[in-house]
Amino acid sequence: MSDPREAEWIAAARTGDTNAFEELVHLYEKRVLALTQRICRNPEDAAEAAQEAFFAAWQGLKNFRGESSFSTWIYRLASNASVDLLRREGRRQAAVSLDDKDLNFEIPASTLSPQEEAERRELREQVEAGLQELPLEYRTVLVLREMHQLRYDEIAQTLKVDVGTVKSRINRGRKRLRFFLQEQGNFSPPSPSKESERGGRS
Repeated sequence: MSDPREAEWIAAARTGDTNAFEELVHLYEKRVLALTQRICRNPEDAAEAAQEAFFAAWQGLKNFRGESSFSTWIYRLASNASVDLLRREGRRQAAVSLDDKDLNFEIPASTLSPQEEAERRELREQVEAGLQELPLEYRTVLVLREMHQLRYDEIAQTLKVDVGTVKSRINRGRKRLRFFLQEQGNFSPPSPSKESERGGRS
């Protein structure tokens, strides 16, 4: 949820107020780091990408005109920093913790039996492994859509591509991820009504 003082901090930071910019960093640092972790999956790379994103934000804030929200803008910077870092370094990527709160599972853990919790943990691991197998362009849109709940138009603004490209990448990424999970024997297709509801969400 956005802080009502965000607009004030942005305006002040654009004039060079470092304290105001620190407030913006504090407001978004967890979300930005969660995003870079999902793309990089190596904690050190994720932290470096997040730092680069905020540095780019500080340098580019004078040119921020508000055509998109600040959150969309900072997500774009974080996505670009993550992708650039991976391509520049060609680094091997280790998996991040699977116990964070960014995976959007509908059933609270407290309501699950030990067996159900173990099954959900296994599913998390398989989802993470499947994401790792996806091409970077598919992984990025799925992370933004499924784990950060951005709309199609927000993802398009973030990645500077058109909405049709976003939808195509999401569909292809989901198919590849679904195939991976089926291969692992850990996937149950959603009901038609659930799939229709998901497909119509924008």
